[in-house]
Amino acid sequence: MKRSNMIELRIKSTTGWSEKASSFLSRTTKTIAYTLIPSLALTSIVSAESDRPNFVIIFIDDMGYGDLGCYGCETAKTPIIDQLAADGTRFTSFYAQTVCGPSRGALMTGRYPYRVGGGWTTNAEEVTVAEVLKEAGYTTGCVGKWDMSRRRYQKELVPNSQGFDFYYGALGANDGNKVTLYKNREKLETTQNMAGLSKLYTDKSIEFLRENKDKPFFLYLAHTMMHVVIDASPEYRDRTGNGLYADTLQELDTQTGRLLETLDDLNLRDNTVVLFTSDNGPWSNDHEQQRMKNGKFVPWTKGPKIPWGSSGPLRGAKGSTWEGGIRVPGIVRWPGHVPAGKTNNAIISTLDVMPTFAALAGGADKVPTDRIVDGVDQREVFFGKSDEGARNSFRYYDGNELQAIRIGDWKLRLPGLKNLRKWPELDRGTQETELYNVVTDISESKNVAVDQPERVKAMLTLARGLK
Repeated sequence: MKRSNMIELRIKSTTGWSEKASSFLSRTTKTIAYTLIPSLALTSIVSAESDRPNFVIIFIDDMGYGDLGCYGCETAKTPIIDQLAADGTRFTSFYAQTVCGPSRGALMTGRYPYRVGGGWTTNAEEVTVAEVLKEAGYTTGCVGKWDMSRRRYQKELVPNSQGFDFYYGALGANDGNKVTLYKNREKLETTQNMAGLSKLYTDKSIEFLRENKDKPFFLYLAHTMMHVVIDASPEYRDRTGNGLYADTLQELDTQTGRLLETLDDLNLRDNTVVLFTSDNGPWSNDHEQQRMKNGKFVPWTKGPKIPWGSSGPLRGAKGSTWEGGIRVPGIVRWPGHVPAGKTNNAIISTLDVMPTFAALAGGADKVPTDRIVDGVDQREVFFGKSDEGARNSFRYYDGNELQAIRIGDWKLRLPGLKNLRKWPELDRGTQETELYNVVTDISESKNVAVDQPERVKAMLTLARGLK
């Protein structure tokens, strides 16, 4: 296990902050995620060896909060994923990161991206969830888009050096309508067949499941779709009549069904935790460039010539710290353990995957203690034993810049932000202090900073201490 020589002290209580700020801060920051010691954050739930589940993460690229039927979409049919939500719990405050590479680094390490490299590189000395589970006795496989090694082969940064026994996929994105495929460390071919990637990755994932069905496993399936350049197989083009994005999404839904059906066929359904989520919001704030890029390589189908998804009721999109850029679909299924048909609004993050999965695997002691782990153990909320979960806060970074913080229902957007992309449709806000209740005002439409001066002051004090 890779360990850091730098040890940072973490405390569960933030009494010091409350003394400096106000009684509000005392009430609302007792579970600030950045202060949690993994061993203290873990609950008393202990998984017996025989109860240790398998783990499957299905990680979609650039899927928006409003892209699935179970989250309100009406343009594309996603019956398989909707049924997954019906069979498990659907989370409505599930947070990733603003863009692809940093989001994957956060998922894998349980740490905010600025701690682990800050961009499309996750530092080699970081400890991934794959390494933690491997040390706990799991066979580990990664299929699909990696995007943690600056989109090229670097020996110490690729999946086989970061805890995965098996890898098949592309190390980078598909912006140029091509990806180079690797099997473990072997470079295979460069393909321009974007339409075939969802099926190809599903095929390789199914092979991994069949080969490892008799031992504990962790499968991380990171699809290239729905990242521009998108395309659908011939049998799915014009399937919906609502454009290429809807056609491609419907095919992705079908491929998800094939994977879930394999778990059923192998009698693995009841002992496998399935997490379905996305890396960030939709790329719907750079219209001309993304439409031109997709149209250059792929003929449009019937319907809107739009290669991006929807944030639904949320404000903003990919590359921003508005809710639409970072709040994504989050579905968890584990029959008999995770309540079926439930919707939960607790604050959950991909950061929480490592400590939660480690605890479920009986490997909580494998989570590194020589560095800050920002994730928390969310078994209580997954199991329906808590409606609030172990996290009361979340920090919104873009690059190394802290742009907003959420504490409970309240989100403070900081003034004078510098790290704002130049995409034409990017929502830049007022560039002044903004405060929203993101539970009652999910669309961040009413800035109440003027009406809540004490709350603003307390949250600004906290934010300045975090920068």
